[in-house]
Amino acid sequence: MNDVHESRINIFRFFFIFIIIIFSVRLFSMQILSGEVYLTRAQDISRRTYTIPTQRGEILDRNMTTTFVNNRDSFAVSITPAEVPRNSMDGVIQTVSEILGVSSETIRARLPSQYLQLYQPVEIAVNVPFSVISALAERKNVLPGVSWQSKYLRNYNNVGSLSHVLGYVGDITRDELTTLYNLGYQQGDIVGKSGIERQYDDILRGKQGWETKTVDSRGRRIADRRNVTVPPEMGKNLVLTIDAELQTLVEKALGQRIGSVVVIKPSTGEILAMVSYPWYDPNIFTDGLPSDYRALAEDPHKPFINRAIQSSYPPASAFKIVMSTAIYGENAFPPEQTILCRGFINYGGRDWHCHNRNPGHGRLNLRRALPQSCNIFYYTTGRDNLGAETIVSYSKDYGFGEATGIDLPGEIAGFIPTPQWKERRYHERWVLGDTMNMSIGQGYTLVTPVQMANMVCMIVNDGKIYKPFLLKEVRDPGTNAIEIITKPEIMHQSSIEPHVFESVRNDMRAVITEGTAQYPLNLRSVQIAGKTGTGQVGLLDGNHSWFVAYAPYNNTDIDEVIVVSIIVEAVNQWEWWSPYASAVIFQGYFANQNYETAVRALGLQYLMPVTPTSPQSEGSRYTGTVNDY
Repeated sequence: MNDVHESRINIFRFFFIFIIIIFSVRLFSMQILSGEVYLTRAQDISRRTYTIPTQRGEILDRNMTTTFVNNRDSFAVSITPAEVPRNSMDGVIQTVSEILGVSSETIRARLPSQYLQLYQPVEIAVNVPFSVISALAERKNVLPGVSWQSKYLRNYNNVGSLSHVLGYVGDITRDELTTLYNLGYQQGDIVGKSGIERQYDDILRGKQGWETKTVDSRGRRIADRRNVTVPPEMGKNLVLTIDAELQTLVEKALGQRIGSVVVIKPSTGEILAMVSYPWYDPNIFTDGLPSDYRALAEDPHKPFINRAIQSSYPPASAFKIVMSTAIYGENAFPPEQTILCRGFINYGGRDWHCHNRNPGHGRLNLRRALPQSCNIFYYTTGRDNLGAETIVSYSKDYGFGEATGIDLPGEIAGFIPTPQWKERRYHERWVLGDTMNMSIGQGYTLVTPVQMANMVCMIVNDGKIYKPFLLKEVRDPGTNAIEIITKPEIMHQSSIEPHVFESVRNDMRAVITEGTAQYPLNLRSVQIAGKTGTGQVGLLDGNHSWFVAYAPYNNTDIDEVIVVSIIVEAVNQWEWWSPYASAVIFQGYFANQNYETAVRALGLQYLMPVTPTSPQSEGSRYTGTVNDY
């Protein structure tokens, strides 16, 4: 029996000796043979990787004399969740909340439960002043995981009406991160949300740098030769096609009137000015309060909408340019044959009126029809000589119903109705009354101001339309060397004969010399050709005021020509403002005058204010009565 017990004891003795030998060998291997490897791993555990923020590229005007957008230095505060003990998180959040003046709920919302094991800093506040950073530094020992770093913020330099073109930036959202993660975007990145900032975010954003630091258990930095720093690369600078002085002139000419203006070079497609009112201050997204944003978002006039490309309107009598083109191009009605306008015609059991109701225009031919904007002439020729399909074809040839492809996000296409569409949409046949409405730019037809500008560009270019664009150049921020130049791109080349466009240009000139815009647009500084338009909105809702034009008329150097497209919405007090605003724009541009000087030169002081602040004054609006055409 004793031998059995002795045997068992020996087995256990050898087993324990064997285990000790294995552990000794393993310990020798780890400490002596592989000690360097495990030392490296231990050091890696105490090393942290931090991003170094970069600066977004600047945005300048075409002459590089005005910087619309640059950067300013500020601070951002972050929390690294895994460095905060679980039982200390609430206390840390509460203390940071009191120092920052930010609610603890806001901070907790940025630190969801899935982030608690994260060793990457999570940004909880930006635009933090140095005094607050000093207060945080004083309490560093009781705020584990809390850090701060310099962070550049976007600065919009009194951009005013350019806010829709430039856009704004903001923190990347989870949805955006899901889409952009594979492109190198990370949590906490700043991205463009609208306008040029969004369109060219990949060029503007630059490339963040990074650095590794070795720290002890209390987070203090330890010197280590393996610490690495990779500097950031600043984003590229963008030079826009916008003329800063012209933009200011256009902004003041439109004033505080709901609407938009587009000024474009027909020879290239460059946008020289783009105004949409009301606008907003992009700086509210960094300096403003949440209530500032809510006020804008709830404004019934929708200041975040760029009306030049994101709102569509009936083209009204300006559409008669398309009608005249179709009549000339199809030889649909003899140019010298006349139609009698008594102020109305009766068709389908109702009266269809001309704007000149009493006594009407009398007899007039095609050449006089556009200058006088005679509804009766276009009702008749549209219904009896052209037909809906031909009108639709010429409308699409001008680019209506399709987006222009301008380099801004959110552009809409407008709409050109067809008989087939009406049958599908309303289950009703297209009738001749629909054709008559379409013939004077009413009914279902919808266009954007930039499309109307393109329409005039096509007339100036004998059928050629260039894609409108805002990016002129991309430049290196360090050397200022040009890296990319935007080349004009032909968007459409019409097959309409050049002599047709020549006839239309002559008729558009007659609008100014003897027609509906004879008084406000007959300038001495430059000859203008254009067309007015009054877009009816409902029966009692007022009228949109259109004016589209180009100058100089019949200039041999197409590169000197500019096109202006203006819409003033019906929500404004009716004042037929678009032609007057156009007069100031053309006068200021070609006479090299600012707004105040141009207004005085035209003798329009009784209509327009001439002080720097008064263009925004409601009391300055013209309230006289003007014929409706």
